Amino acid sequence: MIEYRERRYSAFDGRSLYYREYGDPLAPSPSILCLPGFSRNSRDFHTLACHLSEKRRIVCPDYRGRGRSDYDGNPANYHPRVLLDDLRHLLTASGLDEFVAIGTSMGGILAMAFGAVAPSALQGAILNDIGPEVGASALETVLTYIGRDNPQASWEDAEATLRRMMPGLNLRTPDDWRAATEGTFREGADGKLHIDWDPKIVRSMNHRERQMDLWPLFRSLRRKPVLAFRGEVSKILEPATFEEMREQHPQMTAVTIPGAGHTPSLNEPEARVAIDAFLEEILSAAPLAGR
Repeated sequence: MIEYRERRYSAFDGRSLYYREYGDPLAPSPSILCLPGFSRNSRDFHTLACHLSEKRRIVCPDYRGRGRSDYDGNPANYHPRVLLDDLRHLLTASGLDEFVAIGTSMGGILAMAFGAVAPSALQGAILNDIGPEVGASALETVLTYIGRDNPQASWEDAEATLRRMMPGLNLRTPDDWRAATEGTFREGADGKLHIDWDPKIVRSMNHRERQMDLWPLFRSLRRKPVLAFRGEVSKILEPATFEEMREQHPQMTAVTIPGAGHTPSLNEPEARVAIDAFLEEILSAAPLAGR
């Protein structure tokens, strides 16, 4: 059984960018656009995408400088604004006229941005442990490990390193940790395992960019269905921010994943039930012309 199809498209500057496509391309609208975290890639969504593709088309991209997409010699082009422009090209290349965005961490910020730049195409958003305010100290820790390669001699060593790098990942089985490790490291020409992103991506995020006011992006979703997840012990999405999101978007469905840090896997039973219900409600409300 073929679980996904591998696709490529060209960015504005000719970079070749990669994405995975799951499910029937002719499945009822809206499709699902899965947006990974800052250094992550399409593999993070594999289990969820396989589940959702029974009824829908799923598109999971690798941003430039991550996974199987081209790296960029100019670190300024790793800025989220450029990534958003790449994604707008992806919408055209893949024919995503209407979609629900599922965004983990920075992917959730990009999902919010679609509420401002593509409001007619965005049919709803699922935000995974991210909001308009980001815990500053936790962010600095994340950027520190993202900004340097960390070669490992074996997959066992790589998994142990991942557990230290990202202790908040809510992974519950050895198979889950192995899959996450394989989505984090790749084998290099030297036979060692290296991080599967360009360490220079951190150069796009200076102090000023980290202090940007993201509330206007969140408010652009006020007329859209929103499902938001928070890891119970997350330091990226703090409880006060989560509560403020609920106050500013009273129709938002808010779910806390017990015991999870940054980030929930979205494969937890609580997450799976909430996602299925959320998407069924959107699909049932879609006009017949788009079905």
